[in-house]
Amino acid sequence: MASDYFKFVVIGYGHIGKRHADTIMAAKHAELVAIIDSNPIELPQGLKKIPVFTSIESFQNSNIHADVANICTPNGLHSQQAIAMLNEDCNVIIEKPMGLSAHECRKVIDLANRKSKKAYCVMQNRYSPPAKWLKSIHEEGKLGEIHLLQINCFWNRDERYYKKENGSWRGTLELDGGTLYTQFSHFIDLVYWVFGDLEVLGADFHNFNHKELIDFEDSGLVRFKLDNGGLVSLNYSTSVNRSNFESSISIIAEHGTVKIGGQYMNKVEYCDIANYEFRELPVSNPPNDYGTYKGSANNHPFVLENVLKDLKGEEADITTAEEGMKIVELIEEIYKRRNS
Repeated sequence: MASDYFKFVVIGYGHIGKRHADTIMAAKHAELVAIIDSNPIELPQGLKKIPVFTSIESFQNSNIHADVANICTPNGLHSQQAIAMLNEDCNVIIEKPMGLSAHECRKVIDLANRKSKKAYCVMQNRYSPPAKWLKSIHEEGKLGEIHLLQINCFWNRDERYYKKENGSWRGTLELDGGTLYTQFSHFIDLVYWVFGDLEVLGADFHNFNHKELIDFEDSGLVRFKLDNGGLVSLNYSTSVNRSNFESSISIIAEHGTVKIGGQYMNKVEYCDIANYEFRELPVSNPPNDYGTYKGSANNHPFVLENVLKDLKGEEADITTAEEGMKIVELIEEIYKRRNS
């Protein structure tokens, strides 16, 4: 019989790790038993009693039991740290991306299966009201055949984000991997989650104003094809001045036209579908605010809520490790199709 109470350890106490810790502390049926971070950290008053460890090894030697490990470290460490915690018989929640290669992701999945443990990925944009609405009307056949999709993601990431005191891993191929992994994998996942598998047709990249800051390009144009033959374009950049500008998806379909827009795909801007009356959706959660920059919607409570349901054997909306690996496979294929 499944338990209804679970103990958590958060690995990595940076911006997103703090979000995970706060979410666990606020949740029913969850207890934060430890935090692991290789850097000296100052915990807020509400977490002062939580033990802090500087390595996974020192946590393992403490004999503190955890049921779930939340992996919130730099991208290039996600898979290996998930494997370390699965070997401790922990379930794992892995921040996006699941890894920087599908090969790494596969090792996590295979070990989780051997250990009979769960591996989840964080794709919190799936819980935004416009995203859930889009998936529902597509599954109900309201849109009919999809002809064209255009995704525009135009964000700001500048020296305030990449400077050393904010973490030297940002902008490196080894630990960051690239803007598609760190900033825009959410939006590839959204198209995959709603519309199904994607074939990469070609991609072009350019580094406009980050040449001294990052090891990869800051902007790109990517072309895909859906299984039904519909065409998809992804246009992205982190070269926007000062602040994030837009995250949008426009859909031209057999029965109508839809655009979800705003800074974070947080509102339906246009809906004209035959024999369909649009009704206002609940307001989306605000973006995660990290001071000098903002990220996608603060939907981590929904992620944890559904993980807890799944661990208890209840029906839940989760992002599986297989889905997380699929997004990594697509990104790898995009980079292989450079300038094609």
